[in-house]
Amino acid sequence: MVKDLHKISATLSLKELQQDILQENSTIREESWPMSNLQNSQKSEPKYKWKIVWKNVIIFLYFHIGAIYGAYLFFTVVRWYTVIFCLFTLYSGLVGITAGAHRLWTHKSYKAKWPMRVILMICQTIAFQNHIYEWVRDHRVHHKYTDTDADPHNAKRGFFFSHIGWLMLKKHPDVIKKGATIDMSDLEKDPVVVWQRKYISPTDSYSVGITAIGEGWHNYHHVFPWDYKTSELNSYSMNFTTAVIDGFAKLGWAYDLKTVSPEMIQRRAARTGDGTKYHLIDHEYEHTSNNVWGWDDSDMIPEDIQDAKILNKCD
Repeated sequence: MVKDLHKISATLSLKELQQDILQENSTIREESWPMSNLQNSQKSEPKYKWKIVWKNVIIFLYFHIGAIYGAYLFFTVVRWYTVIFCLFTLYSGLVGITAGAHRLWTHKSYKAKWPMRVILMICQTIAFQNHIYEWVRDHRVHHKYTDTDADPHNAKRGFFFSHIGWLMLKKHPDVIKKGATIDMSDLEKDPVVVWQRKYISPTDSYSVGITAIGEGWHNYHHVFPWDYKTSELNSYSMNFTTAVIDGFAKLGWAYDLKTVSPEMIQRRAARTGDGTKYHLIDHEYEHTSNNVWGWDDSDMIPEDIQDAKILNKCD
């Protein structure tokens, strides 16, 4: 009788063990199924592939071949008034980008009356860097999402891409997605920008950094994109664009010029610099830095708005 009880107990224990194993296997299959599905779905997601815009490639080749031929003519048969016209066209286009599309329309670092805006629009058109609206949208996205897939000229993809290659490829989907979130209402209300966008659509091109007449102070510019000088230098020889804006300010056509005080620079350098110049952190102004595209960005820090210097105010 005792043996029979032991047999029954052993049989029950074995059955219970088998049931437990079956339940565990079933649970493992149920838990692993969604994970495998997730992995498969991740594998099935299409990866971003570079797509060459051959039209732009041909245009760039044409421009550069023309530049080489122009250099040959410059040293052989070109006349002095052609040189003057060439330089006038070059610097007009540069000012249209630097003082117009960049400092005025993108970063809103100053304001301009309609005669100056019309002049800058014409100059920007001469530069052949697309219309103002698209230029501004791309540059605001660049500041807002620097060095990410949403950055149109993401520097992490290499020097050539960030310099000129991005204009020869289809935009990354993130650029288009994030670009749609950028506030462009100010340009949509600007009749000069609206008119140019409707009637003039120049071809994409680029300006060489060394001739950018004041746009070379990149680190400073990303810290204070709303500074109309785009640098902490006060020399016109290194920043011709600032001289142009100041000249229009004296005429009364440019006003509300935003710039940074030396104290603001010191505080920022002490907080986020490399420690070579300022070593103490001003905790009163310590905060998390947000990427902003310029003045009126909703993420702009209140202290920066309060402490910014505004020159040539127009009430």
